[in-house]
Amino acid sequence: MNTLWYAHLGWIVAASMLGFAVSVIFSGILRLPRPVFLLPYIGFMGLFFYAYTRWSGLSIGEMLRHNWVGGLIGAIILGILTIKNVLSQPGSPRSKGFNLAFDLIWSGFLYGLTDALLLSVLPVLATWQAFTLLNWTENWPGRILVALLAVLASMLVTSAYHFGYPEFRGKRLITANVGNTAMTLGYLVTSNPLAAMLCHAAMHIAAVLHGPARVVQLPPHYTS
Repeated sequence: MNTLWYAHLGWIVAASMLGFAVSVIFSGILRLPRPVFLLPYIGFMGLFFYAYTRWSGLSIGEMLRHNWVGGLIGAIILGILTIKNVLSQPGSPRSKGFNLAFDLIWSGFLYGLTDALLLSVLPVLATWQAFTLLNWTENWPGRILVALLAVLASMLVTSAYHFGYPEFRGKRLITANVGNTAMTLGYLVTSNPLAAMLCHAAMHIAAVLHGPARVVQLPPHYTS
C-alpha cells in the first residue's frame, strides 16, 4: 500500500481528466459511432483501472468476494429501478440476430461495466484508501464522512466524463449524476462493487434492448 494518502486522490483527478478527454475527443470532436467510440473508451478505462489496482496493491478478487451476497441484492434492487427508468423513455428499433448479440455484449455489458468502474468503483476505492491511511475510517462518524467524500469524488468523475459529450451539457448532466450517485451509494452501503457494476451493466443491456438510438444512458447520440 502506498503511504502517500493524497496520491490516491490524484488518481481521482486523473480519472476525471481521462474520462473527459476520451468523451470530448472521440465523441464531441471526432463523432465516432458508438461501437467504434467504445474501443478507446473501454480500452483506456480498463487499463487505467487495472493500473490503479496494481499501484495500490488492491485485490479485485477480494473486493468482489467481500459481502458478495449484499452486493448482488443491491444490484438487483438498483437494477429494477434503473431498468424501469430506461423503459420509461421513448424506444427505438434494435438490432437483430448476431448484431443484437454483439450489441448486448459490447454496448450493453462491457460498456456498462466500464462506466461503473470509472464512475463509481474507482472514486470510492481511491477515496476510501486515502482516508484510511489518515485513520479516518476507524469509527462510524469518520466512515460516514469518508462515504460522503467518496460520493463527491464519484460526482466529480461523472460530471467530467459526461461533460465531454455535447448531449450532456445541460440538465442531463444533473440527471447523470443523480442516477450514478444511486449506484455509488449501493456500493458504499453493501461494501461490494457488484452492486454498482451489475446494476450499470443491466441498465445498458436494457437500453440496448429498448432503444439504443434514443435512451440517454447509452451515449453518444448524434442528431446530424
